Amino acid sequence: MNVGTKALKQAKVNVRDAIEQDIVTGHHVPGDRLDEVKLATRYGVSRTPVREAINQLSAMGLVEIAPHRGAFVTRRNIGELVEMFEVASELEAMCVRLASRRIQPDQLEELEDAQAACIRAEEEGAPDDYYYANERFHQLIYEASGNSFLAGQAFALQRMLKPYRRLQLRVPGRIGRSRAEHGAVLEAIRNRDATAAQHAMRAHVVIQGESFGDFLAAIRRVDTALKTKT
Repeated sequence: MNVGTKALKQAKVNVRDAIEQDIVTGHHVPGDRLDEVKLATRYGVSRTPVREAINQLSAMGLVEIAPHRGAFVTRRNIGELVEMFEVASELEAMCVRLASRRIQPDQLEELEDAQAACIRAEEEGAPDDYYYANERFHQLIYEASGNSFLAGQAFALQRMLKPYRRLQLRVPGRIGRSRAEHGAVLEAIRNRDATAAQHAMRAHVVIQGESFGDFLAAIRRVDTALKTKT
């Protein structure tokens, strides 16, 4: 691979990461059209790496490409989201059930560090820091499951739900509840209690009861913002 080809490949990766970051942080909300020219200007690149990045994000499920209309941030209806979170809760319950039996001491230490980072972010009122620490907490459990296929499926669904997981954390009080739920999961893992761990994780991830109403309100706020922009 020559220097020019290598640089172009790296540019594509960087642009993809940048657009993904803008999606999960709410700069581009579900339903937004991704204009290649504007994106190229924003990231200081040509349209080629932007186009490639959009194609990659489409394969990841974060972007939808409509023939003759362009690319849009994937926008899912409430029914789809509930179903996706249901599947996520079961995948993550499976991960934590296995992790509670298979986790190694160094992995447990990393998980405790991730929870400590969540606590610090909550105390400092830093929702973005909490988001990333929370993401790391879950990813460490996927890895600790010792099942690479299961971990891959959990990673893929987590990626597709990123914009909506961030929306969840905007709900007042959700960060505190999330951190407490992590505590229950972590305690069950420490005790090697697979049953308690999977129950705690399932309750943490699935959207139900009052959490569903809060999440629905957050989605509606995004819809209102999108209509204002258009």
